[in-house]
Amino acid sequence: MKLVIVSGLSGAGKTVALKQYEDLGYVCIDNIPLALTGPMIARLLARTDAARYERLAIGVDARELPQEIRRFPQHLARLRKRGVDVRVIFLTASDEVILRRYGDTRRPHPLVDDHTSLVEAIQLERALLAPIADLADEPLDTTTMNLHELREAILERLPEAARGKLALLFLSFGFKNGVPSGCDYLFDVRCLPNPHWSPGLRELSGRDEPVMRWLETREPVQRMRADIVAFLDPWLPAFRAQDRAYVTIGVGCTGGQHRSVYLVERLAEHFRRHFDPVIVKHKELT
Repeated sequence: MKLVIVSGLSGAGKTVALKQYEDLGYVCIDNIPLALTGPMIARLLARTDAARYERLAIGVDARELPQEIRRFPQHLARLRKRGVDVRVIFLTASDEVILRRYGDTRRPHPLVDDHTSLVEAIQLERALLAPIADLADEPLDTTTMNLHELREAILERLPEAARGKLALLFLSFGFKNGVPSGCDYLFDVRCLPNPHWSPGLRELSGRDEPVMRWLETREPVQRMRADIVAFLDPWLPAFRAQDRAYVTIGVGCTGGQHRSVYLVERLAEHFRRHFDPVIVKHKELT
C-alpha cells in the first residue's frame, strides 16, 4: 500500500491537493481521526479486494484532537512498521496570503471562535500542526501558486512522475453532468452510436464485455479511437521532452457510462505501451 498523508494550514490548498490525488485514482478520506488510521489500514490490507486500496490518501488538519496531533510521530512509526509506504505532504502559505484567501472565500477558519481572531487562529494552527510539519517528506509552500500550479506541483511530487517521465490521466465523463476542469485535451464522442438504446445494455457500462463487443463492431467508434490515437501519438512525446509532469485527457459522452468509458479503457491500453504511469478514472461510475 502507498499512503499519502496530506496536511497543512487551513487555506493553503489541502482540499485541492486531496482532489488531485482522487483524480489520479487514489482512494481519498478527509479528516479521519489519527487513532482510527492504523485499524483502518489493517482492515483494508486484510480484504480480499485489498488491491483497490493500494493507493490511499488521507487528510489530517486542525480539526483533529490536539493530543492526537502531538502523537503523530507515533502514529506514523506504527504505519511504517506495518510495511505501509507512507509519505507526508504538508502545505503552508504566508499569513498574508491565507488572510486574503479567507477574505475571498469567506469560509470560517476551524480555530476561530468568540475569543480567537483569524490572525490568532493562523498562528495557533501553525503551532498545533508543528508535529506533522516537522516530519513532512514534501513541504509545499503554496504562497505564490494558483489552482493549476498547485495541481501540477502535486503531480511533480508523485514518485511515479519523476523528472523525465510523463504521467497520463485518461478521464471519462458525461456532458450532462458538466465538463471537468483541468483537462489538457478533451474529446467529445457524443456523435458515436450509443449502446444506451440497445436492449440489455442500458444498465451496463463500457467496461462490461457485452458493451465492449457492441462498440467494437461499430465502425465510427473504431475510427474515432484510431483518430484520437493518431492525434496523441506524436504530441505526447513532445510534452515529455519538455519535462511536463502530467497530461490529462478527457473523453466525454452524454452520460459518461458507455462510449467514453470504453474509449478511455482502450486508449489507456494503447498508451501503456509507451508511458508509465497511465491512470484511468471514470467520473460517472461509482
